[in-house]
Amino acid sequence: MKNPQFFWLLLLLLMRLCVAPLNGLNATSAEADVGVILDFGQTVGRICKTCISMAIEDFYSNRNYSTMIVPHFRDSSSDVVAAASAAVDLLKNTEVMAILGPQKSIQADFMIDIGNKVKVPIISLATSPALSPKESPYFIRSAWCSSSQAKSIAAIVKAFGWREVVLIYEDTNYGSGLVPFLTEDLLKNNVLVSYQSIVSPFVENDQFLQQLYEVKKNQARVFVVHMSPVLASRFFQMAKEAGMMNKGYAWIIADPLTSLIDSVDSETIEAMQGVVGVKAYIPRTNELKNFTRRWSKRFHKDNPDVERTELSVFGLWAYDGITALAEAIERVGVTIPRFQETVDRGNLTDIEVIGTSITGPSLAPLIRNFISKGLSGDYNISNGQLQPSAFEIVNVIGNGVNTVGFWTEQKGISKELNSAKKDNLAIVWPGKTTDAPKGWEIPLSGEKLKVGVPVNKGFSEFIKVEKDAETDAVKVTGFCIDVFEEVMRSLSYAVPFEYIPFETLDGQSAGDYDELVYQVFLQKYDAVVGDVTILANRSRFVDFTIPYSEPGVAIIVPIKENKMNNAWIFMKPLTVGLWLTIGAFFLFTGFVVWVLEHRVNKEFRGPPMQQVGTTLWFSFSTLVYAHREEVISNLTRFIVIVWMFVVLVLTSSYNANLTSMLTVQQLQSTDMIKKGEYVGFQNGSSVAAFLKSMISGGYSFRNYNSLEELEDALSRGSRNGGIGAIVDEIPYIRLFLSKNCHNFTMIDPTYKTSGFGFAFRKGSPLVSDVSTAILNLKEGDKMDRITRTWLGEEGCSADGLQGLDLNRFTGLFLVAGLSSSTALAIFLSTFLYENRHILASSASIKQKLHDLARAFVQEKDDKSKHSRTPGEIILAQTPSIRVSSDQEGILNSQQQK
Repeated sequence: MKNPQFFWLLLLLLMRLCVAPLNGLNATSAEADVGVILDFGQTVGRICKTCISMAIEDFYSNRNYSTMIVPHFRDSSSDVVAAASAAVDLLKNTEVMAILGPQKSIQADFMIDIGNKVKVPIISLATSPALSPKESPYFIRSAWCSSSQAKSIAAIVKAFGWREVVLIYEDTNYGSGLVPFLTEDLLKNNVLVSYQSIVSPFVENDQFLQQLYEVKKNQARVFVVHMSPVLASRFFQMAKEAGMMNKGYAWIIADPLTSLIDSVDSETIEAMQGVVGVKAYIPRTNELKNFTRRWSKRFHKDNPDVERTELSVFGLWAYDGITALAEAIERVGVTIPRFQETVDRGNLTDIEVIGTSITGPSLAPLIRNFISKGLSGDYNISNGQLQPSAFEIVNVIGNGVNTVGFWTEQKGISKELNSAKKDNLAIVWPGKTTDAPKGWEIPLSGEKLKVGVPVNKGFSEFIKVEKDAETDAVKVTGFCIDVFEEVMRSLSYAVPFEYIPFETLDGQSAGDYDELVYQVFLQKYDAVVGDVTILANRSRFVDFTIPYSEPGVAIIVPIKENKMNNAWIFMKPLTVGLWLTIGAFFLFTGFVVWVLEHRVNKEFRGPPMQQVGTTLWFSFSTLVYAHREEVISNLTRFIVIVWMFVVLVLTSSYNANLTSMLTVQQLQSTDMIKKGEYVGFQNGSSVAAFLKSMISGGYSFRNYNSLEELEDALSRGSRNGGIGAIVDEIPYIRLFLSKNCHNFTMIDPTYKTSGFGFAFRKGSPLVSDVSTAILNLKEGDKMDRITRTWLGEEGCSADGLQGLDLNRFTGLFLVAGLSSSTALAIFLSTFLYENRHILASSASIKQKLHDLARAFVQEKDDKSKHSRTPGEIILAQTPSIRVSSDQEGILNSQQQK
C-alpha cells in the first residue's frame, strides 16, 4: 500500500464505529466539554477524579444519548490563583459548558464570580456557608452545607447535659463559616460558648502547643473542632502531647473532617481515640457496595503510590453531581458556537473576551433543582444546594470509627435511624472510659473560684468575716460557710476557692445583697455564699442552687397572759368530733354496765327511769371518780378498770390543753396584732421588699441590725418605743427563739419564700452538682448537725395550742370499745346458755323472745337456788311454760343426784 498511514486511520475509524455502540456511546453524539478542577495532591481530589470518570462511563453505558460529556481535568494545586487560572483557561480555550469543582471553599469563592460573569454553572463540593447559592444563580453546591450539622452537634452537647463548650476552628472561610450557626443552636439549648480558639493553617507546632495550653486554662472540657483533615492531623497530635486527650475531656469533630477521617494517618487515629463526630449518613445499598468494590480496584490502579484509602461521601456526591450534569446537558443539548461574543472587542480582559455561555441560562436552572436516587441516597438539589437528610454519629475507636447513633431533625438522637426511642449513646471517651465527661473542671493552673461573701456584723451565726491584723488573711465562719464547705468537700472533684469580702476600704459593707449578687453578673465574683435569699429579680443575673435552708417568713410576738373573754373556752381543748365520741362512749359503757349488773345488783334495779338515771349517773361520775355504786360482776369490774384508764387519759389531756389556752395567748393571724403597732424587721433583709404587701394597713415599720436590738424592742413594745411583732425568715426566727424561747413565740401564718441559696454565674456547671450535693446533705444528718451547732434547737411556737382531735385517741377508744363489746358478748353467750331450754322449746319465736326478755329483766336470786328445785326455779322464772310430769320427774332426779 502506497499510503499506510491512511490505511491505519481508516481502520481505527471503522473500529470506533463498531465498538462505540457496544459501549452505549453514540458515534454521532455531540461532545459536551466539561471542566473538572480538583486538588490532585490531596486524597479527596483523587477520590473525586476516579468517581467522576466512572460516573461518565456508567451513565453513557446504559443507552444511546445525543450528547456526551468530555471531561477536562485540571489540578488546582491547593492554590486559589491556580484554580482561577485553570477556570479561565477552560472557559477561554476549551469553551466548557460547566465546571465541576473546586473542592475548597476559598478557591470556589473567586470561581463563583467568574461563573456568574460568563453564565457558566459552577458545581462545587465546597461546604462553607459563606458561599450562598441564593446570591449566585450559576453556583450549585453539590455537597451538604456545613451549617446543616450545627443542630446535630448542639443535640449531642445537650444530650450529655454540658453547659459550656469551646470552639476551635481553622482561620479560613471554611472554618469560620460554621461558627455563627453553631453558636446560635447551642444558645437555643442553653449552652454557652465560653471560649473560641482560631487556628492558622500555617501555625507551627510550638505555637500549636502554646495555643492549646491557653485553651486548657478554661474550665470547659468540651471542645468542638472544625478544620481540614491536614490541619486536624497536626492538631490532635499536639493535643495529645498537651495532655488533653485524657479522661475528663470531650472532643466533637464536625464534617467534612468526620467523613474524611479515613484519609488521615494511623498516628493521628491513635491520637484521636475517643473523639465523637457527625457526618452525612449514606444508606448502605447493594448498588453502593458493588460500586465501592469497582472503585477500589480502579482507584488503586490509577494511584499505586497512595496507601489504602476508603471511598468518602465527597466521591459519591461528585459521582451524583456529574450524573445530574449529564442529564441536564442531554436535555439542553450542545450548541455551536458555545459562547456569545462581546460586541465591543476592544481593550477587553481575558474573561470579557470569553463572552457569555449560550446554554448556561438554560442549563443552570435544571441542575439547581434536581431530584434523583443516587449512590449517596436521596440526591435532592433545591435552590442550588444539596439538601441534607440524616447525620451519623460516630466514635473513633481502634483503627477507625464506629457508628453509635443517628440524628434527624424530626426524631433527634437515637441509636437506630428514625427510631423514636431515646437511648443513651454508648461512647468510649478519651482515656478509654465509658463514663461521660462532666464537661468542665477547675484547671490546676488556673485561678481559684472567687467567692464573694457579705459583711454582716449583726447576725454572725450565719456568716462572720474576720481579718488577721498582721497577715490580712480573711477568715469566714458561720452556718452558711459550714454548709458551703461541706457541699464542696462532697463533690467528686476538687474545686479550689477563696473568699472575697464585699466591703469598702474601711471594712464596712459595700452594699446590700442585691448589689452583692449583681457583682457575679459583672464577673467580679464567680459565686456568692451567705444568707442570700433566692428572689426572682436576682435570678435574672445569676443561677441559684436549690435552697439549703428552711424556706418561709413568719411572725414573732411576745407571750402574754390570755385576756380573751370567751364563755365557751372550756370547750376548746377538745374538738367537736372528740366531744361527741366521748359522749357516745359514756352512754355505751353505762349501757354495758347496766346489762351486766341489773340482774345481780340491787343498785341497778327499780323502776325504769330509776335504772336509766342510775346508769347515767354511774357513767358520768367516773369523770371525777365519785361513783358510789358497787359492782358485783367480774366482767363489769374489767370494763370499769379499762374505762377509768380512758377517763384518766382524757381528763389529763383536757386539763393540760385548757391550762395552756388560759395562760398563753394563742395568736393565729396578723389580725391579733393591734392596729397602729410597730412591726420590726432586719435591716437589709429581703423581707423589707414585700413586708407591706404581707401586712397591710395600719402598721408602721422599724428596722434593726442585730438580734439584741430586736429582743429589746420586742420586750418594750410599741408604746415604749419598741415593736409589737417581728417579721423575718425562718432561719433567723429559729436563731432568735433558741435564745428567747420562754418570752416569745412564732405564730401563724407562715409566708412562703424560696429560702437561702448559693449564687453562681449564669450557665455555671457547678449549679447542678452543688444542688445535688445539697440534696444529699439534707437527706443525711450532717445538715441537722450544722443547723443545731449554729442556730440552736427548735424554738417555741403556738402549734400545740390547738384543740385535741379524735385522731390522737383512736387507739384508746378502740381498746375501750373492744373491752366493752367483748364483755357484752360473753354475758350474752352465758345468758343464752342458761336459758337454752327456752330456745329449745316448741313455742313460737315471738313467745321465745318474750320469755327471754322476762328472764333478762328478772332479778337473779342466788340465795334461793339451794332451797328450791330446778323445776321450781324455772317455773318461777317462766310461769308461762307448762312442765309435764315426766319433765318434772327428770328435774327432781337431777336434783337428787
